[in-house]
Amino acid sequence: MSSQHFIPPVNYGMIEEDLYRSGQPNELNFPFLEKLGLKTIAWLAPEEPNQRFLDFIDDQEIQLHHLGVVSAVNAWDPITEEAVLQALDLILNPRNYPMMIMCNLGRHRTGTIVGCLRKLQRWNLTAIFEEYRRYAGPKVRLLNEQFIELFDTDLVRIPTSKPCWL
Repeated sequence: MSSQHFIPPVNYGMIEEDLYRSGQPNELNFPFLEKLGLKTIAWLAPEEPNQRFLDFIDDQEIQLHHLGVVSAVNAWDPITEEAVLQALDLILNPRNYPMMIMCNLGRHRTGTIVGCLRKLQRWNLTAIFEEYRRYAGPKVRLLNEQFIELFDTDLVRIPTSKPCWL
């Protein structure tokens, strides 16, 4: 008798109903991701996801949006405003749900996007930074926190059919 194990990817978390975050999953995480019934993935890292993950995305007929390519040249650079606005455009469209936002480890780029989303939801900065630091662990990047703090939410186009939590 074999039992199925459902193991979430590194730095997995639920942001809102049907909106999730994580680092890049491996084969052990695929059964867990299948249960989420994902429709869309926003990939924020500059490099492509690994081939096994790309095959899983294809098999599951998940729409992949690779936003990391509009980001910085080097992985240590903060995510660009253009990439954040593109990610928020996807996130604010309920037709993309269930959706997951991810980068390699689900820390910095993903955390910056989530922080900007929280700012759009009018969370206070203390709560936003607490959530960012919970996922970043000891590797907090002050440039990302500064980006979130200075992010201009007026640049975000709010659709008429927005998610109920906004």
